[in-house]
Amino acid sequence: MFELHHLTAQEQLDWLRRGDVTPTELSTHYLERIERLDAGLGAFTTVTPDAALERARHVEQHVPKSAALWGLPLADKDLWQRAGVRTTFGSRLMENFVPAESDDIVAALDEAGGVSLGKSSAPEFGLSAYTESLVGSPARTPWDTAFGAGGSSGGAAVAVAAGLLPVAQGSDGGGSIRIPAAATGLVGLKPSRGRVPTGSGFLSLGGLVAAGPLARTVADAALLLDAVSGPSPWSVGPPSWDGGALLNAAVRGEGRFQLGVTTTSPWDDSYDITVSPEASAALERAVTELDALGHGLEPLRLESSPEYAPAFRTIWQAGAADIPAEGEQLELLEPLTRWLVARGRELDARGLATALQQLALFERSVIRQFASFDAILTPSLALTPRPVGWYSQDDPELNFAQQVQYTPWTSFVNVSGLPAITLPLSMTDAGLPMGVQLIGRPGREDVLLAIGAQLERRIAWQKRHPPQW
Repeated sequence: MFELHHLTAQEQLDWLRRGDVTPTELSTHYLERIERLDAGLGAFTTVTPDAALERARHVEQHVPKSAALWGLPLADKDLWQRAGVRTTFGSRLMENFVPAESDDIVAALDEAGGVSLGKSSAPEFGLSAYTESLVGSPARTPWDTAFGAGGSSGGAAVAVAAGLLPVAQGSDGGGSIRIPAAATGLVGLKPSRGRVPTGSGFLSLGGLVAAGPLARTVADAALLLDAVSGPSPWSVGPPSWDGGALLNAAVRGEGRFQLGVTTTSPWDDSYDITVSPEASAALERAVTELDALGHGLEPLRLESSPEYAPAFRTIWQAGAADIPAEGEQLELLEPLTRWLVARGRELDARGLATALQQLALFERSVIRQFASFDAILTPSLALTPRPVGWYSQDDPELNFAQQVQYTPWTSFVNVSGLPAITLPLSMTDAGLPMGVQLIGRPGREDVLLAIGAQLERRIAWQKRHPPQW
């Protein structure tokens, strides 16, 4: 039986603008699904039905239908503040915090005509690659709820994959869009540094964080990215193409490109990285499909970078240093966060400056190594989605190593400021999604969207759905 969430986000927006469905009716449809299904999924920390329906009526009466996301249901990641709505940052420390003002990314989504249904779940202060916060239920991949959805945009990914939202905005400081997209079978796009000036995020030391979309289709991802992209008074955007809206590239899906293929990562010098058979199989399928489409492919091996791991660890720890917890409040933090705060506050200015310089030099090195390619192909994740509770809660060093081993190809893209897209290429024999990642040149999201559209046409991953669908 047909239901509204079976439409793509693009199609839902068309229906809204034609008057085939109203923002109130569409929001009500999703709110009913959230109420019925989310208890076993953990997509939302807070749901705001009354405020959502009031907002939907406001959009109907006062917002022009030309608004980019007119009446489309969305959610705010629980690291973003919305005035008057509980914002926990995934932490018991902030469990009852209600902000007086909204963050810029929230205001941008409102300006585009979106309707927020609540707060999508996130790990504590967005610091981990899994979403198992103590202020809410773990975010579970809807394909098999024994397994986690990744992080930090885990709740947003679950909501889209399970049909609780048409599309969702996430943020990515080390893979936080691409990891949960891969674990839930979605398209996840981290844009170039500066593409979304309102999405700098929380704890964005080193300029690592970028806001971007999670979607079921490449075109839906482009639709949401276009809605929040653009210059602002305080930001200089990255280089771009001359084809207008990024949605144009996603719809046309044109071009033949030269691609580098690698399974090496800058973590290889410091950690034992093993590529699982499932990750290898997804990569091999991508190579086969891209070759059939006429793209050029050649192997690439990243240069050794032993300074990367200690420098990134330093930035990660320093980013936690200003979490507003002192004395007994520290006991409200989860063990990993408490360890990060302690290590971050032990750093001196010289150590932080050295780490920032090393990562800036690494950025230049990566862009130089990638210069002869239009895009670089890697697996999305080295391992299949991890079981809920898999990450160590007692040993922070082991926890960090587990995160690196799970997702070795995402953080260095943030350091480099490059765009990257995760595509849900295949399913394992156990019924879990596995994807691949394409990394682009600065400002060339259009190339990633075009290649993604070509693969989507061949594989039709948008027709796969988890049991909750």
